[in-house]
Amino acid sequence: MTTTVTPSLSDRINSVTPSATLEMAAKARELRAAGKDIIGLSLGEPDFNTPDYIKEAAIQAINDDYNAYTPVDGYVELKDAIITKFKRDNGLQYERSQIVVSTGAKQSLYNVAQVILNKGDEVILPCPYWVSYSDIVKLADGVPVEVPTTLENDFKMTPEQLEAAITPKTRMLWYSSPCNPSGSIYSEEELRALADVLQKHPQIIVVSDEIYEHINYGVTAHASMASFEDMYDRTVTVNGVAKAFAMTGWRIGYIGAPTYIAKATTKLQGQVTSGANCIAQRAVITALNESPDRIQFMVDKFKERRKLILELLNNIDGFKCNEPEGAFYVYPDITSYFGKTLNGVTIGNASDFAMYLLEYANVATVTGDAFGNGNCIRISYAASEEEIVEALARIKKALQ
Repeated sequence: MTTTVTPSLSDRINSVTPSATLEMAAKARELRAAGKDIIGLSLGEPDFNTPDYIKEAAIQAINDDYNAYTPVDGYVELKDAIITKFKRDNGLQYERSQIVVSTGAKQSLYNVAQVILNKGDEVILPCPYWVSYSDIVKLADGVPVEVPTTLENDFKMTPEQLEAAITPKTRMLWYSSPCNPSGSIYSEEELRALADVLQKHPQIIVVSDEIYEHINYGVTAHASMASFEDMYDRTVTVNGVAKAFAMTGWRIGYIGAPTYIAKATTKLQGQVTSGANCIAQRAVITALNESPDRIQFMVDKFKERRKLILELLNNIDGFKCNEPEGAFYVYPDITSYFGKTLNGVTIGNASDFAMYLLEYANVATVTGDAFGNGNCIRISYAASEEEIVEALARIKKALQ
């Protein structure tokens, strides 16, 4: 009798948690395929089409026969457009040697973790954080250090909390502003206070994820950690075109970083994916060179939807919400439902609650456990007003 031995997978991949947002989206697709009418409010994907002027640039690139391998770190023309964007929008001055273009901002983040972290290095993550931060850190053999924040403090980490989380092993701080999932924005004053703490710990590199920068509702002005002279050489600014330009599938992200980090990420990327898509890069040159005013119509619509979804959520007992200042998510506290039994289902945590909404309301959301905060769920309002109204009506009914 022959014994079949199944080869084992690496400890590295076995330690990784599947992306909760992608997992919920996949479940929603399966249910739709089975005939269920599922409203998806789980993915962070604008429901707009990519603007025509950007699509036209891509078509022109095809007609101009752009089809060859691209430079690993991006076309020079795109680097120059990124440099222009950083100076225009953020007051940051970078050279070409400091810019690296990647296949999405997620790869940019992964690259940075891989080239900086050694085994056991700690990375401070204010909670809630974007779902992939923790596992990207783990894939680089780093140790995520979660710093809980509260709804009452608008889900923002204080300088005192940062100081308390730092140890001799701390190597990096990662945060997003505007934040996915809370929509919170760190003001320039708040970032300065965090920078003052970091000045006492020169070994720490900051990763500032600014991909939702342009989706800002005008309450708090966007600020970049790298704009402080004493933090410029210790900050990696990550951005991309997926969210603000409705270009999720085009897969272009980029960093502005100290030259030694940029060179290291280029070296790594050269052995993994090489250069990003040639047609997408040509389109992004146009996207970044044009005024941000050309995408303001999307931001205005998101602001209308934010008002609508907050009004509807505040009419449902048991939801506690902050008012997001950016991005396109609400992140309500739903702990009032913990321990309750609805339709025979006992809600023990946020994951139970999200799965209950999927089964009994036919609405896909994402558990807050995936973002390092198990008291909440994330609801995306990157959907039509009709879908938002119907989804919240279903949720209200399912919870009565």
